[in-house]
Amino acid sequence: MSGGEQQMLSLARALMIQPRLLLLDEPSLGLSQKWVKTVFEKILEIKESGLPCLIVEQKAAMVFEYSDYGYVPEMGNNRFEGRGQDLLNNPDVRQLNLGR
Repeated sequence: MSGGEQQMLSLARALMIQPRLLLLDEPSLGLSQKWVKTVFEKILEIKESGLPCLIVEQKAAMVFEYSDYGYVPEMGNNRFEGRGQDLLNNPDVRQLNLGR
């Protein structure tokens, strides 16, 4: 199985127990861009079905696009928090976390 197929299987296995909250740690790790997009589209579908998702992810820009709310840590402390789109558009967050 490819990395993307393995991630999709992991999501399916997690959903089988009908959780009240889905915890995802680096769901894009080791995936091609095509699979990253596919996995995050599925996560969005899961979220829109009413299941809350908590995601820890290095690809901050992608997560903020899909997030209702987010946190940006710096040196072990929360530096920023807020709505995903607000964090994505915040120039300080972009400089700190997104490298732009």
